Amino acid sequence: MARVAVGLGVRELAEKSGVSTNTIARLERGEPLKESTVRHIRAALEAAGVEFIAENGGGAGVRLRKSE
Repeated sequence: MARVAVGLGVRELAEKSGVSTNTIARLERGEPLKESTVRHIRAALEAAGVEFIAENGGGAGVRLRKSE
């Protein structure tokens, strides 16, 4: 959801995060990944404008950062 919200394709996110397209596909299928890999992908999404929302009773989520 976050990838699509900021208009990134699988290949583009893979390139920006330094992982393979297969790794992005595995993440999107909910398969387990190394914590360091998840950190790289998260950093790339945050750089693209995604904010991750912590669990607050309604479940964890994402939103787009407000443009100023």
